[in-house]
Amino acid sequence: MRNSVFIPIFIITIITICCVSIVPINAQCLEDQRNLLLQLKNTLIFDSSFSTKLVRWNHHTKDCCLWEGITCSKAGHVTGLDLDDESISGGIDNSSLFSLRFLQSLNLADNDFNYIQIPSAFINLTSLTYLNLSNSGFGGQIPIELSQLTRLVIIDLSTFIFTDILLLKLKNPNLNMFVQSLTQLTELYLDGVEISAQGYDWGQPISPWLPSLRVLSLSNCYLSGPIDSSLLKLQFLSVICLDYNYLNAPVPKFLVNFKNLTALHLSSCRLNGALPEKIFHLQTLKILDLSDNAELNGSLPEFLKNVNLQTLVLRYTKVSGQLPNSIGNLGMLSTMDLTNSNFTGQIPKSMGKLTQLAYLDFSSNMFTGAVPSLQMSKNLTHIDLSSNNLSGSFSFTQFESFVNLAYIDLQWNSFTGRIPSSLFGLPSLKQLQLSNNHFDGSLPEIPNASSSMLDTLELIGNKLEGEIPSSFFDLKRLNILSLSSNNLNGTIQLENVQKLVNLITLDLSYNNLSIETGGYHSGLYPFPQFTTLKLASCKR
Repeated sequence: MRNSVFIPIFIITIITICCVSIVPINAQCLEDQRNLLLQLKNTLIFDSSFSTKLVRWNHHTKDCCLWEGITCSKAGHVTGLDLDDESISGGIDNSSLFSLRFLQSLNLADNDFNYIQIPSAFINLTSLTYLNLSNSGFGGQIPIELSQLTRLVIIDLSTFIFTDILLLKLKNPNLNMFVQSLTQLTELYLDGVEISAQGYDWGQPISPWLPSLRVLSLSNCYLSGPIDSSLLKLQFLSVICLDYNYLNAPVPKFLVNFKNLTALHLSSCRLNGALPEKIFHLQTLKILDLSDNAELNGSLPEFLKNVNLQTLVLRYTKVSGQLPNSIGNLGMLSTMDLTNSNFTGQIPKSMGKLTQLAYLDFSSNMFTGAVPSLQMSKNLTHIDLSSNNLSGSFSFTQFESFVNLAYIDLQWNSFTGRIPSSLFGLPSLKQLQLSNNHFDGSLPEIPNASSSMLDTLELIGNKLEGEIPSSFFDLKRLNILSLSSNNLNGTIQLENVQKLVNLITLDLSYNNLSIETGGYHSGLYPFPQFTTLKLASCKR
């Protein structure tokens, strides 16, 4: 089984739906159109308790153009039908859906048709320009009839429900036969469809038949490499998504010749060889994801000032060396993930210029020295610098105005300094992991602890001293509290622990603490259902 979440493809799909939606027009629907829709509702099997559209269609509202999910033309014909996520599980075969001959846009995404084959009756919907059947639970061979919908501009048959067996197949017809008549396509989404073809066999069919293609999304299709250079004929190509295939080849150098490329997703493709540096100089490129390719090596080049990179993901690769100081030129960068690569040296001070940065993960590398100021990156939601060789006093006060910061992980470094109360005052903070550093001093009281979002607090293996503040036991959402191997002292009242009803992990071991059970009231709060409880060296 291969598990992944294709967040970028979902985003593209959502944007696509928005872009192609037909603007509603004030028109009175025709009687025959209304009857066809009511017949469709009566035929479809769906869960009315989860439905938000079908459940509201009824005889009492005469104008079906006002119904949820319906778009009409000026003449009163139904031209758009949006029934995504309606808990539909059957009843589509031989339904009146295929009599809506003016339909231009159809969205049945995120339903569950129980692995039935896509009905061949789709061939009757000859006016369709947009068809979205993604994550709808269809299975088996994709029928040749879909390829006869020659007006299609966008087709999405993708599946992101990962099982050992792919639900949809494109074998007979194969990819070549399927796309030959779909010459108007600008966006093709077949993620999770079993195609099983070599580089030449899937690259060559696409390039001559789809000259206007802008989005090519074939993730998890059992494709083999290398990527065929014939794709260069697709000069309008903007988005390439080939994650989770078996390319077993270097990143093609010819990719830098795509003048309109905005997103390149090649994660988990068994890429090897050196990273082509010129790919970082593409002015149009906004998203580059080459993650989870363990044999991909090379280093980062100097970054130019006129590039527009927003997302850079190189986690779990062998890309190495130092970050260039020109990283500060990436003024649009919002996501940078270099987890578990081989980067060394200091983090450049120019990182402080990245005002759009929201997600930063440099964990499990070999960075050294102090961390530069990030106080200009006020959009930060996630910062993970764990498992490096970083040192020096870490300035938490720089985060005081970071209202969206939810995740801080600085574990397994050599940071020093004190932990201020302002850190716990961050309104969105959920996880704070500072274990195995050299933080010292006493723990601060937490302001407004009862309203805190904090669910994980790990401070193991530091030099903290004094008593555990009483406000720690007002953190109602806390799941994990780990304070072991410090110099903490004082007495812990069991009744205070009892207030942390969501706690599943408590580790207070190897301090100078005492546990007092005298005030415990069995009926006051339900006692936490621990999965991990460590109290080694605690006294009673």
